[in-house]
Amino acid sequence: MLASLSASTLAQGLRAPVWAGKFYSAQPDTLSSQLDALLDQSQKITLPGRVVALIVPHAGYAYSGPVAAAAYSLIKGKDYKTVVIIGPSHYYGFNGCSIYLRGGYKTPLGLAAVDEELAAKIASASGFSYIPKAHQQEHSVEVQIPFIQKSLPQAKIVPIVMGYQTKKTITCLAEALATVLTGSKVLVIASTDLSHFYPKDKANKTDAQTISLIQNFKTNTLLKKIERRENIMCGGGPVVSALLYARQQGSAKVKILKYSDSSQTGTSPDRVVGYLAAGVYLGPAEAAFSLTPSEKKELIQLARRAIEQFTLEKKILNYQPQNATLRTLKGVFVTIKKYGRLRGCIGFIEPIMPLYQAVIQAAIYAACRDPRFSPLSPNELKHLEIEISVLSPLKKINNPSLVTVGKHGLLISKGDKRGVLLPQVPVENNWSQSEFLAHACLKAGLPQDAWKHGADIYVFEAIVFH
Repeated sequence: MLASLSASTLAQGLRAPVWAGKFYSAQPDTLSSQLDALLDQSQKITLPGRVVALIVPHAGYAYSGPVAAAAYSLIKGKDYKTVVIIGPSHYYGFNGCSIYLRGGYKTPLGLAAVDEELAAKIASASGFSYIPKAHQQEHSVEVQIPFIQKSLPQAKIVPIVMGYQTKKTITCLAEALATVLTGSKVLVIASTDLSHFYPKDKANKTDAQTISLIQNFKTNTLLKKIERRENIMCGGGPVVSALLYARQQGSAKVKILKYSDSSQTGTSPDRVVGYLAAGVYLGPAEAAFSLTPSEKKELIQLARRAIEQFTLEKKILNYQPQNATLRTLKGVFVTIKKYGRLRGCIGFIEPIMPLYQAVIQAAIYAACRDPRFSPLSPNELKHLEIEISVLSPLKKINNPSLVTVGKHGLLISKGDKRGVLLPQVPVENNWSQSEFLAHACLKAGLPQDAWKHGADIYVFEAIVFH
């Protein structure tokens, strides 16, 4: 049975089907039979983890229906309460995203109710609202709904149409989904076709490259191609938002379920459109990086020896560890204190070199190249306390409320200005979340409220030891 709507809800906003009779049958019995056949004919695949997102084409069912069915058969009958559908805008240009907040979408199969509570939460977290013209003619969302009604009849929906596919819009939506949906029984659908109107050989080659980028979570490369408006997929923004959201849920992986193009249905091979079905699921969690007490001791000793040798002899320590963990690429900061007061702190935020090498370099720079202090003198060496922070990868966030004092370090950047504060800094200074953000801005040479006005915010975690 379809999710029911109260009389008050029905009056708030029902979208009538626009593409019934064009992209899919307008006759309920015919449409129902067609969907049953497509789902029954799809290969049954089970993935080793919960599916959090699907990538599904949105052409007419005669063209992309078998590919779409490969995605929906993956989740048919599962326990999702709501499906968030993200489709690109084909007919109306606007900034940001439009979220359908109330009522529902009609199809020949009945009424799909909007999850109004969830829609409101996503709107609040993202800052996006409802833009009527975005939904009036849009097919990228509509054509997904009959499949949802058949495969997940109990589920409500949150239709989202994405306007101009900028990096800001794409990442903002992903961050909002991560904030609101974590731990919930919600499925995200990214609605997209692949390349448009290339000759078949070129289309298949282009699509293979795009599929590889998707499968390997090359979101930065995809973002660049999308912003350059390269002909790789019309719903690239929804796809990247879904991938970024999934990555924030855990160890996400992509399973390619089916690929085809429009020439398979008899259209000209000179101008084809590519279609992809893929499932995004959470695999077994990757083991978190950790250091044993002996490894921490070795790194502290390594930093001290590097400082002493450079201070006394102006030579860089030559060292090759036997331990493979110490050869892992990691970002590192080395902090030097003297009598409990800061005497130098420099490091590498990005994992650009092996851990042991980063410790050696950062230790020397902290001792001799921190512009806030004069270089260490030999008579200071016996009074030094050394602290090492081994960093996790940076993660960009668009919602400053996600910053957790005591857990996160911060990188704030705008233009060519960047400021970094380690996780222990706000704790040592008893800063609130807003004070932490403000001081990171000041560290970057920006106004203290730049975090509210367009500065990029990145968080990271750290293993801190001395």
